[in-house]
Amino acid sequence: MLSSVVFWGLIALIGTSRGLYPFTHSTSPHLPPRLYRGCYGDIMTMETLGTTCDINSLINCGIRGSETFAEMDLRAMKPYPTLIKEVGQRHCVDPAVIAAIISRESHGGSVLRDGWDRGGLKFGLMQLDKQIYHPVGTWDSKEHLLQAVGVLTDRIKAIQKKFSTWNVFFLL
Repeated sequence: MLSSVVFWGLIALIGTSRGLYPFTHSTSPHLPPRLYRGCYGDIMTMETLGTTCDINSLINCGIRGSETFAEMDLRAMKPYPTLIKEVGQRHCVDPAVIAAIISRESHGGSVLRDGWDRGGLKFGLMQLDKQIYHPVGTWDSKEHLLQAVGVLTDRIKAIQKKFSTWNVFFLL
């Protein structure tokens, strides 16, 4: 079942994994279904509740709230499509998923101060916690984005190993 896609604006900017990897469904309809999602999911089939709703933000929450925030982040995301596609291909992650995480975590870097969050604890477009990881590269570099997406895929693999019956996007 196709669910509502949260990040239509980012998908238009970045695209989906379809056709970007040599083993996706667009190049061979005979591949096993698990590979259709590009190893770590396909944003076109991802189910989500959207932005968290709270008493102070009932207008911009849920799926529509996520779409609104993604649209607001489009301008800040303009420098990153090629970088995101390269990193996504390297780690077999749908570029739209990476773009969605960047939008959610740092609004395309627009809310960061020299790459850091306001508390100075998280770094980069995907906001790696410095108390857990030693960030590499500059906050918006390919090196750093490779690290952050590597952390994401390593975490997914660890959870998949422990909970083999869970769906990959249940993990995100």
